[in-house]
Amino acid sequence: MLPTLLLSGLLALNPFAVPQPRVPLAAAAAVGSVDPCRLYGTVFLETDPRRKGQCFGVVYQEPDEAFADLLVYSETNKLFADKVGLWYLTDSRDFADYVLFVTDNRNLADFSFHYTKVRGHAGCRKQ
Repeated sequence: MLPTLLLSGLLALNPFAVPQPRVPLAAAAAVGSVDPCRLYGTVFLETDPRRKGQCFGVVYQEPDEAFADLLVYSETNKLFADKVGLWYLTDSRDFADYVLFVTDNRNLADFSFHYTKVRGHAGCRKQ
């Protein structure tokens, strides 16, 4: 019984294990930019700056189509918003797939978008 106890104690301490690096309890996530070429579905556009931290990304509504990163067609039915650039704008942030904060400063935005009237033109611009 004593050898079993010593062997289990030795295995619990595991002197042959490689020490793992210590990490803090709340490790910071890697900050990356939002890819506009992956956004589609139900979208809520937030304008309240107090809720900016709860949003998926920061966007700028471009007045000109030539400088926009994403051309968006606003769907009237959320079932048809199934490809890139097709958004169904909802009135409730609780039912949205993406919550985006709209800023008036182009330099603070992750990407810019412009509404188009033609469904076939919606999508990501190749850069």
